[in-house]
Amino acid sequence: MKIEFKKIPQAPKEFQTEFNSVKLEGNFCKMSPSLVKIEADFCGSVPIECCRCGKSEDLELNESLDFLLSDGVFDKESDELVIEIENGIIDFDEIIQNEIASIQSEYHFCKECANTDEVFEKEF
Repeated sequence: MKIEFKKIPQAPKEFQTEFNSVKLEGNFCKMSPSLVKIEADFCGSVPIECCRCGKSEDLELNESLDFLLSDGVFDKESDELVIEIENGIIDFDEIIQNEIASIQSEYHFCKECANTDEVFEKEF
């Protein structure tokens, strides 16, 4: 789902998007001419790989996401996560795909590797 930044309403509007088995649903509204607030639930399962043995597992997601979208560069300080939109179009499909890629790029351990006391050596 794509929507132009300038067409975002002041009143909260619901949205839902899905990628593979992960769903992002919630609402969005304009807070200022250049800021949009997103409040959404992020749930489903994501395939991940153990960074130690390479075994593939599914990670169950059930998280609440609150963040801001900025139309262009955001140069103020904020306690919230701010995602900068460059072309004036909010693409919810791209947001969910980037969140999934971020989760998959983290270090994950499978149940067997997490419960082992074996010393793990790294070569540099």
